[in-house]
Amino acid sequence: MRMFDTLDQLPPLVGQEIGLSDWVEVDQARINAFAEATEDRQWIHTDPERAAQGPFGGPVAHGFLTLSLLPRFFETGFCVRETRMGLNYGLDRVRFPAPVPVGSRLRGRFVLKRADPVDGGLQLLVEVTVETERGGKPVCVAESITRQYR
Repeated sequence: MRMFDTLDQLPPLVGQEIGLSDWVEVDQARINAFAEATEDRQWIHTDPERAAQGPFGGPVAHGFLTLSLLPRFFETGFCVRETRMGLNYGLDRVRFPAPVPVGSRLRGRFVLKRADPVDGGLQLLVEVTVETERGGKPVCVAESITRQYR
């Protein structure tokens, strides 16, 4: 995890990579739990036998499951010590360029795109590229907007 002492260290890093998260495994149990929580039980996610005959050769994670792992990636990707609180403010562009086969290990790579002052802190626009251990196309690219408060 990359550590920063203060929020003031971030604005000069706009355009640069500021962190890389730990790996997170996406197994069938996680996919099934997400399917139940969201009521999205489509067979390409939850039926391994049928999915083996489908377009991906096996079950794949929901795109929104991959997106929902962003907080976990942030947790291990970088940290600002002086921050007393961070809030998810929203998302801009989100894409899922490649599927996530069951059993994949994912991590997030963070590039700071903007760091704008807000009352009591900074609003950060961070491009998060979620990649698999096997390489190739990213499985998710999202512009995450957070507010970090001193």
